[in-house]
Amino acid sequence: MSEMEILPTRSIGRQFIPQEYLPEGRDEYYLREEQSPRPSDGWRKLKAEEIEILVKNANTADNWDDILVTRQFTPHLVKNCEFYGLVRIGRLEEVSLRYHDLTVPVGITDSCIISCDIGDDVALHNVRYLAHYIIGDNVILLNLDEMHTTNYAKFGNGTVKDGEDEEVRVWMELINEYGGRAVMPFDGMTAGDAYLWAKFRDDTRLLERLGEMTQHSFDSRRGFYGTVGDRCVIKNCRIIKDVKVGPCAYIKGANKLKNLTINSSADEPTQIGEGVELVNGIIGRACRVFYGCKAVRFVMGDCTNLKYGARLIHSYLGDNSTISCCEVLNGLIFPAHEQHHNNSFLIAALVKGQSNIAAGATIGSNHNSRAPDGEVEAGRGFWPGLCVSVKHFCRFASFVLLAKGDYLAELDVPLPFCLVSNDTAADVLRIMPAYWWMHNMYALARNNAKFPKRDNRQRKVQNIEFESFAPDTAEEIFHAVTLLEEWTAKAHLRAQAGSSEGTGKAELAELGRELLSGPAEPIDRLEVLGENIEHSNRKVVILKPRQGYRAYREILHYYAVKNLLAWMQEHRGANLAAMSDALAGERKKNWVNLGGQLIPAEDIEELKADIKSGTINTWDAVHQRCDQLWERYPLEKQRHAFATLLRLLGADDLTPDLWNAALDEVVRIQQYVRDQVYATRKKDYDNPFRRTTFATPAETEAVMGTAEDNSFVKQIRQETEAFADLVKTVKARG
Repeated sequence: MSEMEILPTRSIGRQFIPQEYLPEGRDEYYLREEQSPRPSDGWRKLKAEEIEILVKNANTADNWDDILVTRQFTPHLVKNCEFYGLVRIGRLEEVSLRYHDLTVPVGITDSCIISCDIGDDVALHNVRYLAHYIIGDNVILLNLDEMHTTNYAKFGNGTVKDGEDEEVRVWMELINEYGGRAVMPFDGMTAGDAYLWAKFRDDTRLLERLGEMTQHSFDSRRGFYGTVGDRCVIKNCRIIKDVKVGPCAYIKGANKLKNLTINSSADEPTQIGEGVELVNGIIGRACRVFYGCKAVRFVMGDCTNLKYGARLIHSYLGDNSTISCCEVLNGLIFPAHEQHHNNSFLIAALVKGQSNIAAGATIGSNHNSRAPDGEVEAGRGFWPGLCVSVKHFCRFASFVLLAKGDYLAELDVPLPFCLVSNDTAADVLRIMPAYWWMHNMYALARNNAKFPKRDNRQRKVQNIEFESFAPDTAEEIFHAVTLLEEWTAKAHLRAQAGSSEGTGKAELAELGRELLSGPAEPIDRLEVLGENIEHSNRKVVILKPRQGYRAYREILHYYAVKNLLAWMQEHRGANLAAMSDALAGERKKNWVNLGGQLIPAEDIEELKADIKSGTINTWDAVHQRCDQLWERYPLEKQRHAFATLLRLLGADDLTPDLWNAALDEVVRIQQYVRDQVYATRKKDYDNPFRRTTFATPAETEAVMGTAEDNSFVKQIRQETEAFADLVKTVKARG
């Protein structure tokens, strides 16, 4: 049956809100009045001579009495337009608006305008259908096919309006494809909010409260108009429907924008470009969406980029992230994610930030097995190499680097900062613990510098830990150290007696510590095997276990003492005794990465309890609690660092001798970092094949530069000198 209706022309622009949803004594414009501030000099009706000029300029209106203007109205700037319903027009003066190379005169021409408010000095030209919008001041609208708002517009939020069926609610199905972790998107949602909702699915009451909080955060009344903020430019677009646009946004050449909130501001303008199609989503401030991208049921955090034909569906993209030329489905991605090559694929995954997906990588595809749809969980710093294929279900510790290959079985890799390699010739999975620390220091150290530097957010709602060495990775290292001790002890016992059966965990750990802390020769002859890492019958061989074990302990020492030195800097008159008193306590072992912010697990439980009890009843209150925890975090981290150092030293108290020795050791480690940053960078320059395309050494240096001149190498050298001076100052305090 056809849905076409024949209505009187007089009905255009009227009865926007159905009668049954109008409060008693209110008209259809009552919400519009709440949204649109009245000009200082008020609205007035057109004068007879103004109507005459408008008619001569080929303008029509179904009722000229419904066209209201301000005192400063220049009628001859309105030409060849149709007006329906209540239209209110702000100041029109003989001036032009310039944006980059585009300059257009203020005025309203060649447009059909239905029940809209138009701000001061707007350039509105060739807008074929504009209905139920409130347009801000100094806005350019140019060459638009269709721009209108429905009475049930939700602007991308996962809410329902009065009288709507629950079936129309928009959900984002994060982390997996079968909807078991679905959340309602909403304006202001952080990666932490999405994680809190998607992760704790066994807590039914929590899920109910989060749904209630979201629904109550937005007005369910029908009849809100779409808005375009001051100083926006929207040009050459086809369909814009139920879209709320913040100030200073720039939108050009979009094919379809529907059911969206586009956040923008003068300090953090958002831009949307050619061929883009966006439906059912929230776009953060300072975002860029260009060149044929498609996004459906999504949230983009602040300072995110979607470019070059990328697809983002049922996904949350965290702050400071970029996705180009690829496909992301059912993903919850924490801040500082990079995926900018032409043919990568990320599906049904939780990626905890500071990650990089290489070209050809296929992460989470269910097409390389007979297994049903599942999930992938990757810790911070996840980096799968070229053409890596990883299936459901997999879990990776922080800063895992996957070498090129097809990983055909499920993986659970608990060793942080490791390299995983698929040796198909020998049918062995090989893992090198602490690979980044031993062989890729330039990249590791640079991460700590580049992520904060690239954080251009002016308004930091999502708190983010950018340091690679933090409580979460420290606890992963403690676990990895224990595993290496057990695995090494078992390898030794197998070599000696053929089996490790009957040996307790404590005995294995003690034997492993003794072996890994001793000379290299006995360990180098052992085949150390990882356990419960791959769902297969083949061996998982641990490469360089002794070197990795010692590297892990160096990382823990480096992390611990650097944070204690930070405490000493904050408390310039304090000595060792004062620090010990301030930071003493048990080590907190369980930390949650809540969208980039590290929070002790007990604080997460308290947050959940307060949400369920109603003590916290809005998302703003959730964010305020996270801010309070963020203020406490530096001290929490320093306490964790103090307990970490005591655990490393095997001591109950930090004596002056132990402290001075720890300071000497951290200086040595910092010098190692400095030297390894240079060495791992210099090897690129020393590779003779990298010089094959250059005729002379001078040409090589002119094009490639030198390792000595590298800015980051220089920075680390300067930081190492300053670090040594700081240690001397702290040692002098006693």
